[in-house]
Amino acid sequence: MNRNLVSVVLLLALSGELIAQRYGSRGRSRGYGDDGSGGTWSEGGFIPPEMRTPRELGTHSTGTPTWINPPHFEPDTFTFVRVRRGTSGSGSGGNWATDTPDSDLNLSYRLQQMTSMRTNPDGRFIRLTDPELAGYPFIYMVEPGSLYLTDAEIVALRKYLLNGGFLMLDDFWGEYEWANAADVIHQVLPDRAFTELPLDHPVYHCVFEIKAKAQVPGIRFWQHSGGDTSERGSDSAEVHHRAIFDDKGRMMVIATHNTDNGDGWEREGEDAAYFQQFSEKVSYPLGINIIFYAMSH
Repeated sequence: MNRNLVSVVLLLALSGELIAQRYGSRGRSRGYGDDGSGGTWSEGGFIPPEMRTPRELGTHSTGTPTWINPPHFEPDTFTFVRVRRGTSGSGSGGNWATDTPDSDLNLSYRLQQMTSMRTNPDGRFIRLTDPELAGYPFIYMVEPGSLYLTDAEIVALRKYLLNGGFLMLDDFWGEYEWANAADVIHQVLPDRAFTELPLDHPVYHCVFEIKAKAQVPGIRFWQHSGGDTSERGSDSAEVHHRAIFDDKGRMMVIATHNTDNGDGWEREGEDAAYFQQFSEKVSYPLGINIIFYAMSH
């Protein structure tokens, strides 16, 4: 794993002036899974099997930032990698495309803005069986509550994690979805189990000081519910951050359950109150901390 990205000079605060609101307002993007031929339908449009980056997909929110890294700096940039999945009949199930492209590109931009970490302005979609997977130290799976992996994907993900890779699971709600995701990851790492992270863990203090496991609802749920945050009522009232560690104590997997950080990244420009309460205070600090921790341990 290339870990040349650990020389990060941290800024002191996540300010509203730096994380400014942008553009107008649109609806929420949800992925619909593999169409059987390798392509994927989402509310943001059709994602053909050959599409490799979120930059190739038109925004489904308020526009995405663009930036250029210095020439010849490409090997030393962090790439936000989203795992591409199919359905249970043709690969692995779940709405892998939810919140893309805006969440991926907005978070990548904020990483570059709030730290000295240079980031890939295009991001990456990748399958677990892609030979290039080993070149990316961080991967992200959304909506793992319906996760399904083929035997080949299970083997590939196990090899990736045991060889130094890091996986983030995000945006799944309630005990049923947790049980499914945990069962699949147990197939990947049968000798290891999730443990709840205490708030004194370094992941909460490596960039921003995070003092609570706050809940981020999808923006449409929050707006239509009159400000509620638990999308499954009492079944998802408590936020959990659970992790799996290797024998040396290195975190390999983090699961942010009963919360939707991806919507906080994607929808930052649509509603000032949502931005201030969730994007600025919760989703961005946690996402930046997790990536920084993954790249420096």
